[in-house]
This record gives sequence, C-alpha cells and structure tokens, in this order.
Amino acid sequence: MKPTQKIRKRTIILLTFLLIVVLGFCIPETYVIPVKKATRRDWHRDSFWYYPWGKSVVHKGIDIFAPEGRDIVASTGGLVIWKGEMGRGGNVVVVLGAKWHCQYYAHLKSYQTGWFSMVRRGETIGKVGTTGNAAGKEPHLHYAIFTLVPYPWRWDGSRQGWKKMMYLNPDQLLP
Repeated sequence: MKPTQKIRKRTIILLTFLLIVVLGFCIPETYVIPVKKATRRDWHRDSFWYYPWGKSVVHKGIDIFAPEGRDIVASTGGLVIWKGEMGRGGNVVVVLGAKWHCQYYAHLKSYQTGWFSMVRRGETIGKVGTTGNAAGKEPHLHYAIFTLVPYPWRWDGSRQGWKKMMYLNPDQLLP
C-alpha cells in the first residue's frame, strides 16, 4: 500500500468516527422519571454532588425512594451496555443513550433486560431494591447520568470537581 493510500484510509476512518460522534449529539433526548409512580418529591433535589458521601466522597446521582419491587423504567431510550453486579452499586444496569449519555441504575432487586438490548423510554428494565451499599437501607434507585464525552466547562473547585465534567445532574433533566 502506498503512503498516500494509507493517509487516505486513515482520513476516511477518522472522518467516519467524527461523523458518528456528531450524529450521537444530534439524536433528541427526552427523559421520564425512572421509577414508576414516582414524582419529584421522591428524591432530595440537593443530593447531587452532596458531600460527604461515604467511600465515593460525593454523591454523583440522586436516590429515588420507592417500595421494594416497584418497576424501574428506562429514563430515555438506548442500548444496554452493562447488566450485572457492580460493587457498591449492587445490581446495576447502564444504558447508553443519545448525546453519548449513560444512564446508571443501581441497587436493583432484579433485572428485566439483557446485555445489548435496545430499550425504549419508559420500558421496564428492573425492580427497586437494596443491593450493594444500600443493603439495610430504605429501598431506592440510585440514578446517575454520566457522559462519554467530557464537558470541561463543568469542572470546578468543589470536592472531586474535576469529575463534574463527566456527570450531569439528573434533577435538572428529569420532568
């Protein structure tokens, strides 16, 4: 292969990758509250980035309290990229959605989705539980949104403030 052919091939690969990234940002993103029958009164609005928060130092999501076994639904459509046990999160589902945002659902009692499944907004993916570090506590869903593309303008001087460029406040995005 000639050097000019290599350069052309690399350019095509790079442009294809950039096109995919840009298209991911063009997909509209709308949310629903990820626990059936929950309202905004079922979580504390100021719990995102609350300090101190145990071993994780700050709380990178919100806890939506509900009876154990209540349905957890996909807050937005996307692709299930993780389903399994994850340390402090217990039983976890992660959905990759529009704008390269990942929805992280933790402490599930059970799952109702599979690896690499496409889920629609509002589709049941699990049940509220007390797994991981929620054992012995009131049943709830820990819900967090993180982005695969960093937002450097969100970095600030707070505790672990550099991580803010990777996490979005669910309270600001949920209806």
